[in-house]
This record gives sequence, structure tokens and C-alpha cells, in this order.
Amino acid sequence: MSVKIKTSGKIVLILLVVGAIFAAKVMIWDKRPQDAKQSTNIGKVMLPDVPEASLQGNATLLPLPSADASVNGGTKIGWKVMAWNAQFPLMYANGGPATTKGSLFDKAKLQVNIERQDDCNKAIADVVKFAQDYKSNPNATGVFASFMGDGMPAFFAALVKELEPLGPEYMPIAFHAMGKSYGEDKVMAPVSWKQNPQNAKGGTVACVLRDGDMNILLKWAGDNGIKVNPDETTFDRDAINLIAASDFLDAPNKYITGYKEKRKIVVNGKKLALDTTVGVDAVATWTPGDVNVSEKKGGLVSIASTKEYAAQMPCVTITIKKFAYDHRTDIENLIMALAQSGDQVRSFNEAKKFAGDVSAKVYNEQNGDFWLKYYNGLQTKDIQGLNSSLGGSMAFNLSDAANMFGLGKDGIDRYKIVYGSFGDILSKMYPELMPTYPVYTKVVDKSFLQSVIANHPELMEGQAIKVSYAETITSEVSSKSYQIQYETGSAVIKPESYAVLDEIMKSSVVAEGLKVGVYGHTDNVGNDAKNQSLSEQRAASVKAYLISKGIPTARIEAKGYGAAKPIADNNTTEGKAKNRRVQIVMGQ
Repeated sequence: MSVKIKTSGKIVLILLVVGAIFAAKVMIWDKRPQDAKQSTNIGKVMLPDVPEASLQGNATLLPLPSADASVNGGTKIGWKVMAWNAQFPLMYANGGPATTKGSLFDKAKLQVNIERQDDCNKAIADVVKFAQDYKSNPNATGVFASFMGDGMPAFFAALVKELEPLGPEYMPIAFHAMGKSYGEDKVMAPVSWKQNPQNAKGGTVACVLRDGDMNILLKWAGDNGIKVNPDETTFDRDAINLIAASDFLDAPNKYITGYKEKRKIVVNGKKLALDTTVGVDAVATWTPGDVNVSEKKGGLVSIASTKEYAAQMPCVTITIKKFAYDHRTDIENLIMALAQSGDQVRSFNEAKKFAGDVSAKVYNEQNGDFWLKYYNGLQTKDIQGLNSSLGGSMAFNLSDAANMFGLGKDGIDRYKIVYGSFGDILSKMYPELMPTYPVYTKVVDKSFLQSVIANHPELMEGQAIKVSYAETITSEVSSKSYQIQYETGSAVIKPESYAVLDEIMKSSVVAEGLKVGVYGHTDNVGNDAKNQSLSEQRAASVKAYLISKGIPTARIEAKGYGAAKPIADNNTTEGKAKNRRVQIVMGQ
């Protein structure tokens, strides 16, 4: 006999069965032994904690290297460096003066010994000796050297001359830039020079001749239309005069100690039978030279530095072409390690502090806090109470290096412009010492950097260094007038003036930290309204030309002043010609 269950009873029965199954799952099935998924160590993930961070969003702080020496059996390299904070990426990547375990260079199977060498001539001699050794012994320890980028034409001229007998394979090449001076290299001068650059005429500047810091002076003087006397044994009242220093610390020391010397007076290029005694009015140096001036004597302010001339002084690394090509994988791995290091130093205080600690060990001077402080740069008061800007460097990531060598989005080869600009200046000033310098494409090899960029796009994700420009210029660093030829009564630039515009463009690239003011002026012929309009149009046409060459629109300020600001007598033909000008001002 069958028994029928009512619908309500079916529901109760189903609930009982489901409940029993669920209870069995929880009490028995879920408590059985199971194979667990492997735990994943995702690393220390955090937000970048420094203002110039290149890594965005959540970023991984890599474990810091240990203090133990690395013994990875990799390629051996001796690296000659000056005491210069632009090398923070190298310090972090190596982990110590010699490669340490867990460092980026250790992972790249490199064994690097970093040695301080402030004397550029000795560093050059070390590279020459290595080339000679390597020709007979392919197992010789490689030698690299890092130099100021704007000084490379002179360094390469000397190196090539020494290495030519060994053959083209043994020529020097620059293959990377790991960072740059970003304020620490500077000209420190009396306040009156900053207020009016023309006050520098008849002044003296102590510096290492034909060195990168002297180049800051040369650019500042050139941008302000001031001559520089190339003869360090004479005195010209109408020019800036140079006092030779043996190194970057000797230059400020000459100012601090009140150094003086006798000079023959020069007038219009001719020596007079008259002597004068000169002291040191200003100094071209870098940290800690600027710190010494500020703390021991004071009285000088920064009138121009690599904060303003922001593309001038990359930290460029060189070696011998054959070694680089024989060790192409090592060179590319080295660039990758320095790129990662640049991202870490730029993004995390812990990594930056570590680089400062290694710097103190390499330079055998001060402590890590000292080098960290002046890597960051600071504003302070000198011993006389004047505002003093000290230090300032910046590490490069891969995007920064790409931008420096014309491999970035804007396609501007900044280093080619720097190399050619300062090579031309030094050849003009010292034709007997440096009549020529090696062609850029012969001594700069981008192939290693190009390969890394192409094969490792993940390393290009770091944000490149950016400069924020003021809306209008309120503080001038330099001002110079140019005679640009236009079609009569119009703003159409004549082709013969393109060379002048290209010089303005190159000067603007070097001074990447400054806004560019383009100011048009006319003579007083015609009515005021027409002159005002014409001056505005002509300034706009120069601005358009600079933009077409890659200068960002936001960086250029174009204005017209008509005939309102003459610099000569409008009653003469010559005066009118001088008043028809375009004034280029670089400032902040």
C-alpha cells in the first residue's frame, strides 16, 4: 500500500535532507586534509615617498643590498668617478665601493669596484692604460670613467689623440648617462652680478680651466653678451677674467683665503706695460665647494647653475669601444640595473639614503647624511646672511636617459646639442689647445641604450624629470638681443636668419630649467599701433619656429613692445637698426 505525502510534508523532508548534507560538508568534508596553494610573497608595496618620484601609484621598494661582498664570477670593471652626487644610481646599484650580494649589479653578474678620482687627467690616463692592456690581454679588468657631459669634447679630444695608435676599435665611446647635476654645479658671484650681469665686466672667476663648471660661466656670459678673456695671465676691464684652479675645491679656496696675483693689463686685445693686482671675485665649483664658500666666507650668490642650465651636465659614462662590443650583454644589463636604480633612488627615501651612505664610503669623506642632504639640495643663509642655494643632483631612470640622447618622445637629442655647443665654445676660446674635437657620432654610441629601450619597455614606465615653468618671467638669468631679418613690413622670417634661430633653440635646450622670453621691438618709424602689432607678430613667428623644433609651447613667452623700449638713438640709421630686434630672455 502506497503512502502519499502532502506537499507541505515534501518541503519539510527536502529541507531535512539538504540540512543533513550541509552539516556533513561542514563537519566532515571541509575538515579533511587538503593540498594548499603556495603562498606568494608579493614584496613590500608602497606609495613613492619623495617629491621627484618616477614610479607611479603602488610601487615596489626593492630589498636593499647586503654589506657582504659579492662573488658572482662575472665581468670585472673598475669605475673611476669624481665626488659627484649625480652618481647616486651607481652607488645604489653596486651596493658599496665593491659589488655586494643582492645588489642590482650582483644580479647582473657584474663585479664593479668604484674608485674616487677627481683628477680628470688621471682618469683619462687610466682609460688609456686599460686600452693598451686590453689589446694584449682580453681578460684585463675593464675600466669605465664618468665625466661631466659638457666637458666631454675636451676629454674626448685628449683621449682620441692618445688612443689613435691602437686603432679604431680602441677608441673611447660614451654609452649611457645615469644622472645629472641639478643645481650643485654653479657660478657663485657678488649680488651685483645677479642684479645686472654687465657688472661682471672686469671681474675675476676662479675655476678649473676648460672644465664643466667653467662652461656654466661661459654660457651665462654668452647669453648676456659679455666677453670672457681666455688668457689667464692678463686682465681685461671689458671682459670676465679667469683665475686657474687646480681642482674644484681649489677654486673656492682661492676666494676664501683672499688669493691675489699680478696681471698685465689688456686693452682692445693689446698688452700694456702696466700691471695690476687682482683677487678672486667669483667662483665656479660644485658641492662641497659651494658649501665651503657659504660656511667659511660667504658673500656670494648663485647667478647660474645646472638647475637653470638643466640639460648641460649629464653624468656620462665612457669606456673603450672594443670592450663594450665584446661585452654587449654586460653593458645592456648594466644599463638596465642603473635604470632600475634610478627609479628606486628617485622614488624612495630609503633607497636614496642608502645611495648616500655608499657615496660616503666611496669618496672617503663626510657621512651618508652629508651626501644625501646635498643630493637633495637646500636653501640656506651663508655666514654673511645671504640666501645661498647649495647642492642639487638628480638620478636618471630609463626615460630620462632616453630623453637625453634623443630617444624620447620629443626626439630632441639634448646631449648632441650640449656636446656641440660647448665643443664649439672651447675650440673658439682655445684654438691652440683644442683646434678640433671628435665628431659626436664617432664617440657617442646609442646602440646599447636603444637595445634596452626596445627590449624592455617595462623599464620605460618611470616618469621622466619634469620642469614646471612660471606663466610669466619675473626673474631674469640672461638677456640678449638678436638681429633677425624679416620680409619688409611683415613677420615672415628670412631664411638667412634660420641659423640664428637654431642657435637660440640650442641655447634654450641647454637651459632647460628656464622659461624662454621672446620679445619683439621695432624702431619709431610709423605709427605706434602698427609698430606694436608688428612687434607682437614677429615675436610670435620666432615662438612658432622654436615650437617647430621641439621647444614646448608652455615654455615660451612671446610679447611685443613696439618702439617703447629703444636701446639706441632712433635719430640715426645705425640706432634704428639696433632697435629693430628680438630680445631673448631666459628666466623664472
